[in-house]
Amino acid sequence: MSTVRTGPQIGLIVQIALLAALAATVGLGVAGWLAGLAYGAVTCLALVRGLRHAGSARLGPADWVTMGRGLLVGAVTALIADSLTGDRPAPVALLVTMTAVALALDAVDGKVARRTGTTSALGARFDMEVDSFLVLMLSLYVAPSVGAWVLAIGLMRYVFLVAGWVLPWMNAQLPHRYWRKVVAAVQGIMLAVAAAQVLPGMLTTVVLVAAIVLLVESFGRDVSWLWRHRPVRTVPAFVVPVAPTMPTVPIGVRRADRVDERDLSTAPVLSLR
Repeated sequence: MSTVRTGPQIGLIVQIALLAALAATVGLGVAGWLAGLAYGAVTCLALVRGLRHAGSARLGPADWVTMGRGLLVGAVTALIADSLTGDRPAPVALLVTMTAVALALDAVDGKVARRTGTTSALGARFDMEVDSFLVLMLSLYVAPSVGAWVLAIGLMRYVFLVAGWVLPWMNAQLPHRYWRKVVAAVQGIMLAVAAAQVLPGMLTTVVLVAAIVLLVESFGRDVSWLWRHRPVRTVPAFVVPVAPTMPTVPIGVRRADRVDERDLSTAPVLSLR
């Protein structure tokens, strides 16, 4: 009998309600609805699959915090989709506020997991994917005003995943490194600052360049570690069999004088044809 996992479905229902609230207040076009619904559906399916793979029936306390962050990211995704398609400009204040709350909660779910003893691989992956998608959407939002190069910030994580499909050694488990989490948070904060348009254009560019330098350093260190610890194929050595040598007989000693009964039992038999 299959276990019913209601947590992801509840998240999808709340996501739809949040999109409806946006439509009733600031307005939401077709592109926003489609993007928000697609995000909610994919998140729901991914969580159901992850829970089934982990053999768990429900989300943990920290997972619900991450779910709240994910719902805000879904709303941000809908607003950005509307702005990119030209349906309506995104309400910057609301977009930045939801982004700031989602980034602030990123420091909460980990603490909740540790205090409740509910840390899990699924929770860590869920948290990372929510962060990555928020960074991707923010980079898409600021790219028209800053430049297409800023898309590298949002795409680098997904390029890393694709590289793992081509190069199996890149799929190895990386050791925990807190700096990786710090760099991910910096990307979101810097992109949120750029989206808020509170800095002069040149300073915004400098901030984003610094962010991408940190990101390249972090990914570069991970790739370097994976390369150094990749499994190395060993080619079995070809051993040439050595023929046994016949014992030598000293000069002046007849062979019959040296062969006893023991030697005859083990001596090779020669057949003459």
